[in-house]
Amino acid sequence: QVQLVESGGGSVQAGGSLRLSCAASGSIFSISAMGWYRQAPGKQRELVATITSDTITNYADSVKGRFTISRDNAKNTVYLQMNSLKPEDTAVYYCNADVTTPRTMSLMRGSYWGQGTQVTVSS
Repeated sequence: QVQLVESGGGSVQAGGSLRLSCAASGSIFSISAMGWYRQAPGKQRELVATITSDTITNYADSVKGRFTISRDNAKNTVYLQMNSLKPEDTAVYYCNADVTTPRTMSLMRGSYWGQGTQVTVSS
């Protein structure tokens, strides 16, 4: 009942920039935390950045000062601006959202994932 759709991935040379977007849609009562994770080939999925509904942000040390996470609550959308990209940033990037959905007599909270978008940085 909740879909997360990512866009903005692609290929770029080292030092370049990309902006990822992730829009949540469906039966949504509210969204608390939203975030971006990434998974490189042969590695585990790792946190990139998160943002709360109060816009408190958290970043992985590897991206601090280069990436910026933001959100538009009216559009249920989270963004990731990626600057000064490095080859080691190459991965599939996944959007995640902590969503509360309405039920007949209650609310239900769950974690939802997007399908992923490929980011490739060449040296």
